[in-house]
Amino acid sequence: MPALAVQSPLLTRRSLVSFGSAAAVLLTTTALPRMAWGDDTAGAAAAQQFSFDLLTDEMRALAAEPFAPPVLTPSFLDDLKYDDYRLIRFRPDRARWAEDDSLFRLHAFSMGWLFKEPVLLFEVAGEQATPIPISTDDFEYLNELATRVPEHAEMPGVAGFRLHHPLNRPDVWDELVAFLGASYFRALGRGNAYGLSARGLGVNTGLSSTPEEFPRFSRFYIERPGAFRETITVHAALESPSVTGAYRFVITPGAETLMEVTARLFFRADVEQVGIAPLTSMFLFSEKNRYQFDDYRPNVHDSDGLRIVRGDGDILWRPLNNPVRLAGSYFGEENPRSFGLVQRDRDFESYQDPSAHYERRPSLEVEPIGDWGRGTVRLFEIPTDLEINDNIVAFWIPQDPVLAGEEREYVYRLRWGNLSPDPDDPRAFVAETRSGVGGVSGVEATEGKRKFVVDFRGGLLARLGGDAAVEAVTSVTGGTIDTQVLVPISDTGTWRLVLDVAAEPGAVVELAAHVAGFGRKLTEQWLYQWVVA
Repeated sequence: MPALAVQSPLLTRRSLVSFGSAAAVLLTTTALPRMAWGDDTAGAAAAQQFSFDLLTDEMRALAAEPFAPPVLTPSFLDDLKYDDYRLIRFRPDRARWAEDDSLFRLHAFSMGWLFKEPVLLFEVAGEQATPIPISTDDFEYLNELATRVPEHAEMPGVAGFRLHHPLNRPDVWDELVAFLGASYFRALGRGNAYGLSARGLGVNTGLSSTPEEFPRFSRFYIERPGAFRETITVHAALESPSVTGAYRFVITPGAETLMEVTARLFFRADVEQVGIAPLTSMFLFSEKNRYQFDDYRPNVHDSDGLRIVRGDGDILWRPLNNPVRLAGSYFGEENPRSFGLVQRDRDFESYQDPSAHYERRPSLEVEPIGDWGRGTVRLFEIPTDLEINDNIVAFWIPQDPVLAGEEREYVYRLRWGNLSPDPDDPRAFVAETRSGVGGVSGVEATEGKRKFVVDFRGGLLARLGGDAAVEAVTSVTGGTIDTQVLVPISDTGTWRLVLDVAAEPGAVVELAAHVAGFGRKLTEQWLYQWVVA
């Protein structure tokens, strides 16, 4: 295969903060890897037998032992600050598998700054795993930082790694997926730019009664990709005080990049709330809360809605909020078909940001494989006034409590990409949610009221005229709907629902609406939470 160009920009503050948000907490909550990088140089370089089942057995045995806090080895990396760290770049000519006819290249992230604890990398070939040695020769150090870095020094480990692949053009090695910080990782579909992240596991996320625990991937075992193979498999060891885990990711790049994830979990302790397949994103403002921000851009967000496909095929759409105070929503489900955080608006005009390109941020959906039973999709929204802060979290909470000594396995598929609405779906989708002061717009504002405007687009509804026998089915708790109007917008395939809602200060108002007719639902189910200031 001919040499390809490499897309490898310097890390930005947004991407570093996004990946490193939990790193400071991790310094006191992560486990020491089972094989220390520098304990025995000869032994560390030797191959060891490996399979996913062997990793599973090891993590099961480790869960029966007391948690051992990490012991950090002092090195020159300890003194690196943010401004230093952003000047470190992996050298493309040192990428692993560059000499093969492989469709994947491996780059490492350096330790330093927030990333203090070593992550170990192993290459798997056949049934043997061999450590991947990383040294200062693998990195480029810019400006005066180069004078402070020892030459040919073996690193105690890495912060994480990323895989490159010719995703968009056959002559360019695009970044495809990156694992960096705790159990965080993110990926791209064709044409996407990095946005939201996923995690291996959430432990007590968003609880006021119990501190959150951040499990981390301490070791990765990456199967050496064969010539021209279009998938790559990554195994990971997950460790924390309450739980250990063996993970397998089978990654297939494309217009939608797919990851089939198998998570085998072993609990050392009771866990008040375990979050399966956590997703983390950012929502600052859109048409419904732009009035709170003096910004030339119409929208700033990595995701604009939570989408849940229920077991019976019904679709819930919950627009995301940047609330005035911490907010949580719970959606009770049994064997959901999928849930995910979606960036539905794909028009540059909606964002006007040629640097961030929010219109290119991927959506991410979780598709359970097998029977997940009863549980809850939890959505957690955190107030923020900065777009560098990830303030949206969504995950699955199983109904049965998690107890010490338990073993659980979850298998699911992650779909990264544009994930646009299905044009053949007979149901209209929620194209936009807007809000403003209640009353007669531009004429008379009504104190204590808020106006919500919901646009449904596509499906069978788009073919109906204004005289069609359809109606808006609405409900509210925590407030009252004073008026509601449903009208088509000519020549757009869109129907608009306008609601005026009244509520007392401090109330939490839950709204739901869909359009029905001819004995069936004609749209997604729109849900919204209004936290009244």
